[in-house]
Amino acid sequence: MDWSEVTPELEKKLDPTHVKPPSKFGPKGDYIEGWHAIAEANRIFGYGEWSYTIKSLAKDSVEKAKNGKGEDQWQAAYTCIVTLNVGDVVREDVGFGSGFAKQIGDAIEGATKEAVTDALKRALRTFGNPFGLALYDKSRANVGRDDPLFNSAGAKGRLEKAIANRTSADDLSDLWNAEKETLALLTDADFVAVKASFAAAKTKLSQKDAA
Repeated sequence: MDWSEVTPELEKKLDPTHVKPPSKFGPKGDYIEGWHAIAEANRIFGYGEWSYTIKSLAKDSVEKAKNGKGEDQWQAAYTCIVTLNVGDVVREDVGFGSGFAKQIGDAIEGATKEAVTDALKRALRTFGNPFGLALYDKSRANVGRDDPLFNSAGAKGRLEKAIANRTSADDLSDLWNAEKETLALLTDADFVAVKASFAAAKTKLSQKDAA
C-alpha cells in the first residue's frame, strides 16, 4: 500500500450526495450506505489491497414480539466485531444489527447482515471523511465538495500513472503535449516531481525504442 498515493483521497471531504438521512427502522443519525463504503474502499485502496474478516458474531436476542399492527413477528438482535486489513494496517470495530420478520430465519438474516455491515463501516470510518468520519463532527466541517475538484495532488497522481503506462517515447511526448491544462494545476513542487518522472520514463523508453 502506497500511503502517499491514497492519503490525498482520504483527506477529501465527504460528498453530501452520499449522505442518507435517518430512517424509522434504520440508523438514528445521518449515515452512508454499506455498498458506498465498500465502493470507496475499492476505489481508494484498490480491489486487492484491503480485506476484512468477521472476528465474532454474537446473538443478543431472538424473541417473539408484536409489530405496530399487533401482529406476531420475530425480532432478532446481533452484535458483530470485524477486523479490517488495509495494507499493513489493522483496525477493529463493533457493529449492531436488528431484524424484524414473520419468519425467524428472515429476522436473523436481517440482523446478522446489518451487524456485519455496521461493524465494517465503523472500522472503515477510522480512515477518514470519505468513509463517514465527517458525520461524527457536529459542525459538519468536512461534509462538502473539495474545491477545486482537480487539485494538485490528484493531478500529480493521474499524470504519474499515465506516464508509467506509456509504451514509447513518442506516446510519452504526445501525453505531455495533451495534458497542458492538467500540468497547470500542479504546484511548483509537484510539477518538478512530474517532470522528473517524465524525464526518467523518456530515457527508458528511448533506449527501448533504439534497441
